[in-house]
Amino acid sequence: MKMNRSLALLCAAAVSAAGQLTLLAAEPDIRRDATVEAVQRVMPAVVNIATEEVVPIRDPMENLFRDFFDPYYRRRQPNTQFSLGSGVIIDEEGYVLTNFHVVGRARRVWVKLPDGREFEADKVAVSSGADVALIKIRATAGEKFSAIRFAGDDELLLGETVLALGNPFGLGGSVSKGILSSKTRRPPTEGEPLDVPDWLQTDAAINPGNSGGPLVNLRGDLIGINVAVLNQGQGIGFAIPVKRVTEKLAEIYSPESMDGMWFGARVRPGGAPLQIISVQLESPADKAGLKPGDAILQLNGRTPRSFIDFTSALRSAKDQRDLALVIQRGKDRRNITVRQVPEKTFFNSDLVRKKIGTSVQALTPELAQSMGFFRTEGLLIAGVDKGSPAGNAEVQHGMVITRIDGEATDDVVLAAKKLHGKGKGEKVRLELIVPSRRGNYIRLSQAAVDLTVR
Repeated sequence: MKMNRSLALLCAAAVSAAGQLTLLAAEPDIRRDATVEAVQRVMPAVVNIATEEVVPIRDPMENLFRDFFDPYYRRRQPNTQFSLGSGVIIDEEGYVLTNFHVVGRARRVWVKLPDGREFEADKVAVSSGADVALIKIRATAGEKFSAIRFAGDDELLLGETVLALGNPFGLGGSVSKGILSSKTRRPPTEGEPLDVPDWLQTDAAINPGNSGGPLVNLRGDLIGINVAVLNQGQGIGFAIPVKRVTEKLAEIYSPESMDGMWFGARVRPGGAPLQIISVQLESPADKAGLKPGDAILQLNGRTPRSFIDFTSALRSAKDQRDLALVIQRGKDRRNITVRQVPEKTFFNSDLVRKKIGTSVQALTPELAQSMGFFRTEGLLIAGVDKGSPAGNAEVQHGMVITRIDGEATDDVVLAAKKLHGKGKGEKVRLELIVPSRRGNYIRLSQAAVDLTVR
């Protein structure tokens, strides 16, 4: 009896010890918190970007670029490969998002992945005003890459923990942690202002070389693209908000921007299901009945897996005018046919004349020389209608439109698109070069007029 009792106690002790070992084995590693999980999820998509043969140009980021990379910028040797910044892969086919000021000057671009592999890359689409650039890795057919997820446009929480990631100077991944301090900062820049209305501000350190890398939340979702630090403020960094990034990507990587084919609907970058964020008035998409909020399920019988995939499919179908879409609108599933057309069939000098009363044409080198101009940027005013908005403002034949609402204008299609977006009664500002002849000399002066669109 005594032996049985001892045996029972021994078994109980063994069971207790085994239970404690099980609990210890099941206890999670306290180091593996949300920050670590987010970094491990995102870092495979964070790349280093190196460039060669910087082309001297003037752009809105000149001072930030020089301040951010000095003394490295001063020490560089001409015509040599050197590392400038970071980027993040947004599509498994190797499309990389970065800043324009990281690659805008480059003739050649290289991307280095966290695993050490290096690829040459091509610039696909850029926006200097928004400081956004899309590049494509030159990879073998079928090769896939780890891509980041996009946060929702309005999923930013003031005070939430954020992580600034990068791959500076090709030395490996870099992470800094802070909070989202502001969603509406407007940092000062000299010269031309950037077209970024509200930058994100964070105290997460944006280290040299992290420009172009992702700012993410604790889910590992992209909430912004790192831009720079503010020299006047200790530990203050800025990022372009995801809403601005998605808007600009939808604009610069579109059938209209890439091939001049008019589809007329903007699709939000990210994964499936794709959502339409805007539809242009009188566009093929508008005429077909597409509306903001529609989810795109299929294009020509195929399910697009991402924004890049969808836009690439649109571009490859540019010779096939009728596009078969399957969309989801609320609980309804609908079949819609959109007929793409060349933009220039709608956005032309006739539309400019309809809106403001002037006919315009591109200022070719030959035309500029015949008029005594030493520049070809802008649109020549070929005629002005009496009683029109332009006529009433004393705009005259021979003047040159250089900017519309602050944006450089040297293409008739772009000018027409800008004016098409204006409703009747809205104001538009034209910046002009005004020539005046004095004997054998032509004097050029600048002027600006505000017109009411009709």
